[in-house]
Amino acid sequence: MNISEKELQEIVKKVVQNVVDKIDNSTNNNTGISSRGDWGVFEDMNNAIEAAHLAFDEYKDRSMQCRKKFIDAVRQMSIDHKEELARMTVEETKMGRVEHKIMKFVNAAENSPGIEYLKPEAWSGKNGLAIDEFAPFGVIGNITPSTHPGPTMINNIIIQLAAGNTIAFNSHPSAKKINAKVIQMANQYMVNAGAPNNLVTCVKEPTLETAKTLFEHKYVELLSVTGGPFMVEMAMKYPKKIIAAGPGNPPALVDETADLQLAAEEITQSAAYDNNILCIAEKEIFVVESVFETFMREMETAGNVRLTKEQMNQMAEKALEKNGRHWIISRDFVGRNASVLAKALGINVSDSVPLLFGETEKDHPFVIAEQMAPCIPVVRVKNFEEGVSAALKAEHGFKHTASIFTKDMERATYYTKILDCDVHTINGGTLRGDGGDLGEGYFSHTIATPTGEGICTPRDFSRKRRIMAHGSLRFV
Repeated sequence: MNISEKELQEIVKKVVQNVVDKIDNSTNNNTGISSRGDWGVFEDMNNAIEAAHLAFDEYKDRSMQCRKKFIDAVRQMSIDHKEELARMTVEETKMGRVEHKIMKFVNAAENSPGIEYLKPEAWSGKNGLAIDEFAPFGVIGNITPSTHPGPTMINNIIIQLAAGNTIAFNSHPSAKKINAKVIQMANQYMVNAGAPNNLVTCVKEPTLETAKTLFEHKYVELLSVTGGPFMVEMAMKYPKKIIAAGPGNPPALVDETADLQLAAEEITQSAAYDNNILCIAEKEIFVVESVFETFMREMETAGNVRLTKEQMNQMAEKALEKNGRHWIISRDFVGRNASVLAKALGINVSDSVPLLFGETEKDHPFVIAEQMAPCIPVVRVKNFEEGVSAALKAEHGFKHTASIFTKDMERATYYTKILDCDVHTINGGTLRGDGGDLGEGYFSHTIATPTGEGICTPRDFSRKRRIMAHGSLRFV
C-alpha cells in the first residue's frame, strides 16, 4: 500500500500527540499533578525550573504592554480571591488574622510596583545618542516565607514578571498548599490574558533539598530569598547574584516631647498588624522615664493589655527558646492572637485585644529576640541619649527598620543617622515606612537589607544595558 507524504505526516502527527497526551495524563502517587505540571505546580523541582526556562524563551519576546497585561491579571486574581486565600493561609500556617491577610492580598495587588519603574534613560550630545534599558535575567529562583506566603508571592510575581523574568518558587513547607494555589490561579489568569503557561512555577513538596536544587540549577540566573537567616546564608554560598531580605528587630523610641496618644495608637496599629509577624513591625519600645507611665496608660487606652514584669518573664520562658547565642520564638507562639499568649499565662482576654505589653529591662529576651508575636516589651530609659543607645543595641546592626516619636526634628534626624536603617518612620508606625496603603510610595515584601537593595522594585530584578549610537541619531 502506497502512503502519500501528506498521509504520512498525519500519522506522525497523531503518534506524537498520543505521546504528549500520555505524558500530560501521567501522574505520580495519584496526586493529579502530571510530570508536566498542573498550572505551574510540579512534582520535581528540575521540571519546575525547566518549564519556567521554556516559558522565558517565549516571554522574552513579548512587549512591555504584554507584561503589564499579564501582571494586571495577577493583581486582579489577588483581589478576586482575597477572602479565600486569606482563610487558606491562616488555616494552613496557624498564623495571623484573616482580616489582616485580606488586607495584605489587596495591598500586594494594588501597590506592588510594575513596568513604570523600567523607563529607559537617554543621553544626547555631540558624540551621538546613548540609551540605557532594563533587560531580564531569565529564570529567578525564589524562596518565600511562611509568615505572609501568599502576598509575598503575589508581590514577587508582579515585580519580577514586570522586569521580564520568569520564576521558579521553593515555598516554605508550612505554606506549600496556599502557595501552590496562588501559582495555579496566577497562571490561569495570565493564560486567559494571553500569556504562555508556566511563567511562574513551584515544586509541590518543597524541602531543603529542593531549595538546593533551585540554588544550583544552571537555568536559574538570580536568587531572591525572603526567608529566615539560614536560607539567606545558604543561598549566599552559591556563585550567583542574590537579593536577600534579612532579619529585623525594629525598635521604637518615644521621647518626652512626643504626642503619647499618637505614639500608642500608631504602635498598636503597626505592631498588632497580623499579630506582629512582619519583619518591619515594632518589636520593642524605649520610652523616656519622665513620660513612661503616661505612655503605658495610653497603650491601655488603645485597647492593649498590660502585663507585670513577672508575667513578661513568664511569657518569655514559655514562648522563647535559646538557639546557641540567640533567642528565637517557639513555633507554637509565632503570629498567634494575643488571647492565645495570655491563655498560656492563665489569663483570659478577648480575641479582639491587639497586643500584650509590659515593662522589661533592656537586656530582656523579648527585647533581644525578633519575637514575631503580639507581646511587646517596653523599656524605661533615663533620657533621649540612653534611648538611642539602647535602640541601636536592640536593632543588632541589621539596618532594617526603626521609628521615633518626637516633636524635635533635630533628634529625629540624629536618630535616623545613628540607626542607619533601610526604613525609618517619624511619628508613625513602622509599617507606614513600606509605602502602600499605610504610607506613601511603592510597596514590597522584599526589603533587601543584607544585599543593599532596600525596598525592591522591578529595577532590582533587571540587567541594565546600554547602546551607544556614535555620531548619529541626535536629531536636535
